[in-house]
Amino acid sequence: MNREQANLFFQVSAALYQRSSLLVTSKLAFGQRDTALVQDTTLTAALLDRLPHRAHIAPIAGESYRLKHQRQAAMMRACELTEIG
Repeated sequence: MNREQANLFFQVSAALYQRSSLLVTSKLAFGQRDTALVQDTTLTAALLDRLPHRAHIAPIAGESYRLKHQRQAAMMRACELTEIG
């Protein structure tokens, strides 16, 4: 994210804080997020202070849904090209 995007994301999360639900997904573990927003540790710390408070954290393990389907589509295209050639 650039600085403007990170600030907007912080503003949205701050506005929704304890008023509404917010679903955030990331492939980074909490320990790896210290500089996730524009290499700004202060902004990231402020955001990460709000996100897990009263949160339900659901770790998801396994293969990425999108990557799995991209790989399947690529294999189907390769098979189609083999049949044509």
